Amino acid sequence: MKTAAEYRKHAEECRVLAKQVPEGEHRDQLLEMARTWDNLAADRETLVRNHPELDTAKNLIRAQAHRSSRLSE
Repeated sequence: MKTAAEYRKHAEECRVLAKQVPEGEHRDQLLEMARTWDNLAADRETLVRNHPELDTAKNLIRAQAHRSSRLSE
């Protein structure tokens, strides 16, 4: 599952693209997509706050540290 930061990155990418598109339906769609990504980020943060064991960012860091320690053996 993605992290809130990854969702926010997608939102920002949509906003950047929206600035490059003339006003109209395509821009509106990109801005709506950005709002959706932002909402997903907020939902993810709430979920992790209520269930810290689902924090994939921390789990990824732990897995990388474990892998590094195994490689150095």
